[in-house]
Amino acid sequence: MNKIIEARFIAPDIKLFRIEAPKIAEKRKPGQFVVVRVDELGERIPLTIADSNAKEGSVTIIVQGVGKTTKHLNMLEAGDYIQDIVGPLGKPSEIENYGVAVSIGGGVGTAIAYPTAKALKEAGNYVIGIIGGRTKEFVILEEEMKQFCDELYPTTDDGSYGYHGFVTHKLQELLDQGRKVDFVLAIGPIPMMKAVADVTRPYGIKTVVSLNPIMVDATGMCGGCRVTVDGKTFFACVDGPEFDAHKVDFENLTKRNRMYLPHERQALDEFICKIELISKKLEKQDA
Repeated sequence: MNKIIEARFIAPDIKLFRIEAPKIAEKRKPGQFVVVRVDELGERIPLTIADSNAKEGSVTIIVQGVGKTTKHLNMLEAGDYIQDIVGPLGKPSEIENYGVAVSIGGGVGTAIAYPTAKALKEAGNYVIGIIGGRTKEFVILEEEMKQFCDELYPTTDDGSYGYHGFVTHKLQELLDQGRKVDFVLAIGPIPMMKAVADVTRPYGIKTVVSLNPIMVDATGMCGGCRVTVDGKTFFACVDGPEFDAHKVDFENLTKRNRMYLPHERQALDEFICKIELISKKLEKQDA
């Protein structure tokens, strides 16, 4: 079991965890992820390693509570334990000195954009960061990104903070201004990553996306995380998670990610009902 060292909300339903995992912290590289299981009966979920501290022996993950397991995880606090955490998994980001590199994070995708921006800067790139959220409170890791970005542009869908518009709009604005861009990494919701690929394709800019298909064992054995890239089938857990954005079949990825939505909703509803029943019993005991 792995002890939670720190747990705090950094945005509504978005929680940062520092977890004891010395072996993972020692070997982890930008772009890799872990698979977490909250308890013995829990499902295995993939989560990006946002940061690590080899001396402390900890890894940092950022979790958005959207389904049964992520909401369960976000109920835990410092001092609690999770059943197990496996990693580092996946291929590390291909980091080199491209020249001008843009690291784009949409929502919790910034948890991946951050370590990659750091690695790109350390490799000698001029780094531009673009991070987005629905509103100001959903823009995360801004201060952390500032440490490694030569330019950072926060964006919000509603204009409550920073640039009013999507991250893709800001990227297009920079390109319309004639800004030189040699490399783009985009991480976020599937429609956002597809939109970034559509923006950079006419310019021939090398663009990479970190895919988030459904994963089960994260070893390539089950085939659950199949993705189609350049007409060929790959497993995101072992062949990725990062791929050439201009070759990804986003339509196929979207359909596969929606396959289990009814089951996911049912699991979440049952979990919420269970929590409500427990709360009512505790209220009666206290009365």
